[in-house]
Amino acid sequence: MNIKLITVGKIKEKYYKDAIAEYSKRLTSYCKLSIIEVNDEKTKENASIKENDVVLRKEADRIIKHINDSDYVIALAIDGKGMDSIEFANCINDLGIRGVSNICFVIGGSIGLHKDILSKANMLLSFSDMTFPHQLMRVILLEQIYRAYRIINNEPYHK
Repeated sequence: MNIKLITVGKIKEKYYKDAIAEYSKRLTSYCKLSIIEVNDEKTKENASIKENDVVLRKEADRIIKHINDSDYVIALAIDGKGMDSIEFANCINDLGIRGVSNICFVIGGSIGLHKDILSKANMLLSFSDMTFPHQLMRVILLEQIYRAYRIINNEPYHK
């Protein structure tokens, strides 16, 4: 399975970089992982809906360049489907059984994803009703992908 993460913004903090590197290394036994970072747009405080839409549109244009027709796109969105870890593992496993070999996860920037990205997605996925920094969300997503593969392969992993 090919897993691609398209993320808005760069990771600056070493502790996030270290965690991402660790889960990326662990995942090499299960899938081919690629992480694509696209530049984020500066967002001014108290921006209008229209100003935020312009920001999201620019970020969406950068994201779309990296989505292939063969990708099964899962966009992270607060109003997406919630799953527990076993359901998430079953979802990834079922996609593989159905012949999907390219899963593309999309993580937006600080104000989310443009409606065009959300409508292009095959699935909207929510990890929580809470809001997390997009840098931390990358770590959480990689950990859950790793956990999913451990579950799929009936390998032990802490609960």
